[in-house]
Amino acid sequence: MTTLGYLRGVYRQLHEALHHPESPHYRRLEWIIYGLIAFSIALTAFELTRALDDPILDALMILDKLLLVLFGVELVARIITYEPPQVRFYDTGSGGALSLHLFGRLRYCLEPLIFIDLLVVLALLPALRGLRALRLLRLLRAWKVFRYSNPFQSIPRAFEENRFLFGFGFGLLALSILIGGLSLFFVERGANPNVQRLSDGLWWSVVTLTTVGYGDIAPVTDLGRVVGALLMIAGMFNLALFAGIVSHALFNAVLTIREEQFRMSSYVNHIVVCGYESGTQMLLEPLLQETHTDETAVILFAEGERPVDLPSEFIWINGDPTKESELEKARLAHAKAAILVGARSRTPQLADATTILTAFTIRAYIRKQRLRRPRARPLYLIAEILDAENVDHARAAGVDEVIETTRLGFSLLAHAVVMPGTARVMGEVATIGAHSLYIGGLPEGIALGTYGEVMAAIKTQTGALIIGLRDVESRDQLNPPQHQVIKPTDRFLYLAERVALPPVEA
Repeated sequence: MTTLGYLRGVYRQLHEALHHPESPHYRRLEWIIYGLIAFSIALTAFELTRALDDPILDALMILDKLLLVLFGVELVARIITYEPPQVRFYDTGSGGALSLHLFGRLRYCLEPLIFIDLLVVLALLPALRGLRALRLLRLLRAWKVFRYSNPFQSIPRAFEENRFLFGFGFGLLALSILIGGLSLFFVERGANPNVQRLSDGLWWSVVTLTTVGYGDIAPVTDLGRVVGALLMIAGMFNLALFAGIVSHALFNAVLTIREEQFRMSSYVNHIVVCGYESGTQMLLEPLLQETHTDETAVILFAEGERPVDLPSEFIWINGDPTKESELEKARLAHAKAAILVGARSRTPQLADATTILTAFTIRAYIRKQRLRRPRARPLYLIAEILDAENVDHARAAGVDEVIETTRLGFSLLAHAVVMPGTARVMGEVATIGAHSLYIGGLPEGIALGTYGEVMAAIKTQTGALIIGLRDVESRDQLNPPQHQVIKPTDRFLYLAERVALPPVEA
């Protein structure tokens, strides 16, 4: 293996260990990090019990700095191995890819949990040692007591989804502080011994707006009191605004602003599920297991308010996917794939008619979009069809892959009559966590040859069972002859408990 190939292998292992929760390397590394965090917190607690002149404090400081350096190395490796979704989505040259890498990693650093890790590392500076307490948040992130609505995942998600509103609130607060502080400084300078610098005016403005009122600085002139009274009133409005932002009532009132914020966001390479009702809940758990919501956002796009039982990992957008004017809400032009789910509350014909209309609408919308950067791959459209007679109509509407759920279920039932047990096996293949069907390329170290030779070599190296081939035109061939020669463009259909071959685009 060449040096470049070795470095690529190390990079991929680091990427899995730092960004793929299903990887065993990820779980091992997380346990190591949690152990180091617990140890560092114990050191901090022990430090609090010692006197300032205790000579053991110097040794504790050295050990604590060493732990912070380790946290810094882990954070740097996490940022370096992070792969921005924009890079995989857009087809750009080397210069464009470099800017996407840089700005994508910058946005990654500003994500709430990564930003907290960055603040923890800043505790290396003596003046910021108090930031070490933030390590506790890293431990809370790993708490597995909550199955669906984990608050330690919901809170960062809430900040991310409502950052437009919070930005507006903090912007108004900053403007009020600046105007109030400047006004008091110009009015009271020279007349108030406690107002000598602009920072004094700004400090008084913050204390007044938040209704804390320390009393260390107070206006002494009539005009200064007027400024103070106006700032107090402004503080009441600021507090009311923040109370409204975090309340459920204001959340519903500004739902359209949130949709506009998502439309203007930087989400790319996400998955959009069109249509949601009670029967669709069975789709959510497999989606969570198949996708990494930290890297690939999953958007549920349907009419109505967000269901109270919807897991926090999913983003809800209120809209009608059959209307082209509303598709921009879900940024479908930037999506990786869209799933059209049939409505169980309607007759099969009516449900399929809605699905086909949605497919036509999406394809018409995509054709009209002019992205600043061209897509590397077209939107992949998957649709559920309830009546087999409508399969051809769905394909004519632009659906790439049609799932005939009703016919598939009945076929399994009929085949199980003459071949008992086959339905159970097929169900296990289609279920996450068992041996599932994957598509992959040829692993490194295995040469091209006949189907039988390559199948045996892959089985020995990875444990995956090759059951067929897919050619360059996406035609599948199950159980080909043993002597058939494998082409460089062929892909392998295989059964395994997890991804075992180099992944390729289906």
